[in-house]
Amino acid sequence: MSVSPKLRWLFALIVPLLAVSPASAQLKVAVIASQTALSETAEIKKAQADLEARYKPKQEQITRLGKELESINSQLSLGDKLTLQAQAELNEQGRRKQRELTRLSEDLQADVDHERSDIIARSSEQMRKVIEKLAQEKGLDLVVEAGTTLFSKPELDLTKEATAAYDKAHPVK
Repeated sequence: MSVSPKLRWLFALIVPLLAVSPASAQLKVAVIASQTALSETAEIKKAQADLEARYKPKQEQITRLGKELESINSQLSLGDKLTLQAQAELNEQGRRKQRELTRLSEDLQADVDHERSDIIARSSEQMRKVIEKLAQEKGLDLVVEAGTTLFSKPELDLTKEATAAYDKAHPVK
């Protein structure tokens, strides 16, 4: 009885897989929602509160300008009750306020985005080191991002442990 070349090729692929030792099949894996772990740290919560406090005056100024612009628009809606000169002045005031509001809003957003990205970059690197240390302590071979998995047992989730380990390694000052 002769074996076809296709069957020989299949056996050549399968036999090495069967020879894999059982020890190498015992892969220790965990999953983590790293963004959640990071966002729940005391350091990130404090940084967020600090950002809000630091930029609150600018936010209040933006809110105040928005209300002034609404007031100008409501005055302009009176239409024929205003003189042409009064309408022109209100239109000009409205344009200036709108430009100022746009500039302030864009500046605020750029400042906050820049600071936030600096904080996240630094903290993400620290979290990566915490996760590596956790993996070594638990003898894990692989830690997978929870968002990329289709299914995992809840017992495999390191998210809360990583947050606690981060808070312990990087206490808020």
